[in-house]
Amino acid sequence: MTFSSPGFLFFFMPAVFLVYFSMPKGSRNAFLMLASFAFYFVDAGLVSVVLLGSVIVNAVIGKALHSTPLGDRPRLILFVGVVANLLPLLYYKYWNFLQGAAADAIGASWTPSSIILPAGISFFTFQGISYIVDIYRRDSEPAPNLVGFGMYHSLFPQLIAGPIVRYVEVSHEIQHRPVRLVEVHDGLIRFCIGLAKKIIIGDNVGMVADRMFGIPANELTVGAAWLGILAYTLQIFFDFSGYSDMAIGMGRMLGFKFPENFEQPYRSQSITEFWRRWHMTLSRWFRDYVYIPLGGNRAGPIKTYFNLLIVFALCGLWHGAAYTFLIWGLFHGALLVVERVAKNMFNFVPRGMGGWAATIALVMVGWVFFRAQSASGALQYLSAMAGMSRAPMIDDAWNVVTPDKILYLCIGTVIALLPPGFGRNALSTEARPVAGPVLSLGALVLFAYSAVLIAANGFNPFIYFRF
Repeated sequence: MTFSSPGFLFFFMPAVFLVYFSMPKGSRNAFLMLASFAFYFVDAGLVSVVLLGSVIVNAVIGKALHSTPLGDRPRLILFVGVVANLLPLLYYKYWNFLQGAAADAIGASWTPSSIILPAGISFFTFQGISYIVDIYRRDSEPAPNLVGFGMYHSLFPQLIAGPIVRYVEVSHEIQHRPVRLVEVHDGLIRFCIGLAKKIIIGDNVGMVADRMFGIPANELTVGAAWLGILAYTLQIFFDFSGYSDMAIGMGRMLGFKFPENFEQPYRSQSITEFWRRWHMTLSRWFRDYVYIPLGGNRAGPIKTYFNLLIVFALCGLWHGAAYTFLIWGLFHGALLVVERVAKNMFNFVPRGMGGWAATIALVMVGWVFFRAQSASGALQYLSAMAGMSRAPMIDDAWNVVTPDKILYLCIGTVIALLPPGFGRNALSTEARPVAGPVLSLGALVLFAYSAVLIAANGFNPFIYFRF
């Protein structure tokens, strides 16, 4: 069930919140856990047992780690817990990829296994690992009961595509979260903004991206190639940040304060800055649970560069079990290494308009690998972007670029490049008497227009639902 589907918008979400607000506080965790499993079961069916198993395993491991004094035994318990989290992910997401890679290495043929990928398995796996590692490090206490942890681990707003919420960030709200009308109001506005980002901007520019990426390589002009990657650059930002806004908004309505996931990443003046602004909860996860345990930057520059490449190779594969994602991750890792070398050896840090132009161009190059179906297809697309294609202009390829699509591309570009925090103070205590009614009316208009587009065009799954 996707947040932008009519069933969610007009049935599941209103019903869940109506029941939630009307029931005693002591029963809300159990209700949210059941509602979240129902939400997951609609699409996952019997594969929901993977999520249930993750809840039980991590709850048991967390209690065991907390009750065992520091020493060798907790390390063994932690190892068992991490392996137990990773095994389902390796099987469901990477088994076919690993078989294919092995077959490619020896030049053999193979037939992919029929494996149904549980939605959001990458997200709740990382969430489970962060939970037990934080308990092992004594950074967090375990959940007091299975219901509380089960609700946290399966909570439907952030279950499928994040943000990756650590238990320590919401542990207080799990036990104490009074319903405040002002929080519900702010959460509704954030939800409507996220829905509009996805439906109005993301889906419309996505039509342009799909058309341009669907053109055969020998027919792709330089203009079509650049238009396609511009459209996809906007699509993935508005699609994923829109989902994050919807998740954060629903969390706010339920009494939770989820961490922010985006901070205007396309304004970044370096790749280093980009990864501090893009999918921030994932970046912090890799920093705290992979990069720093590998040694971070404490063992000299060479080890630092190696650690960066490992982290971003894993980051790429986390997004998808394909060579294109691995290349995308290594591409960003290599760019971060280059920036580190430039800073360490020449005291050069990209900045200003030059830094921004180079950064956004490199990000767009990376998105080609992220979007393409194969590495060879990505290279062909990049060659067209570089002007190496001599394909004639194909009129029907541009039929999708209607005036409304041009308008959405322009609006999306402007919004993506607005200063960080633009409009964030609109709901402050001082501004609320004036801005509150205006934002409420605006959110209502955005929701209504989004609903009209859904009725006319249908709805598309969020891009990150695949991960």
